Amino acid sequence: MMQQEHPLFEIGEYQESARPLTSDRTTRGIRVQAFPYFVKEQSNPSKGEFLFSYHIVITNKGTQPVRLLSRHWIIINASGELQEVRGPGVVGKTPYLEPGESFEYASFCPLNTDWGTMEGLYQMQGANGEVFDIAIGRFYLTTTAPRLITSG
Repeated sequence: MMQQEHPLFEIGEYQESARPLTSDRTTRGIRVQAFPYFVKEQSNPSKGEFLFSYHIVITNKGTQPVRLLSRHWIIINASGELQEVRGPGVVGKTPYLEPGESFEYASFCPLNTDWGTMEGLYQMQGANGEVFDIAIGRFYLTTTAPRLITSG
């Protein structure tokens, strides 16, 4: 199973009270789970600087292999300002997932407000060459999310 481990995240122990902040969406047999965190130690609220982390788990629950080609994020802060982020792959990779395999990664999102939302699409390619989009359901970046403890 292809998996990128990150020791800071314990998905199974994600606080029950924080579950409404998360996302879990399956499109065409591809499950995408998102778990947001607030990085308090690297935020400066008095300057309007809030850093959030999010952990993504992509699982191929389908019957055919797929490759993640690109991402398209829609980020909206508490003031309603919208930012779109597009690019190839995720964290410099275009993972290939056989049925039953998962890929995990973590990334960051700075905001100038104390909460916002993220949602979007991953563009995938099936083994037959078909290109299709899968949804990344909306999740919430908020200072009430579980804290991500950083070292250093």
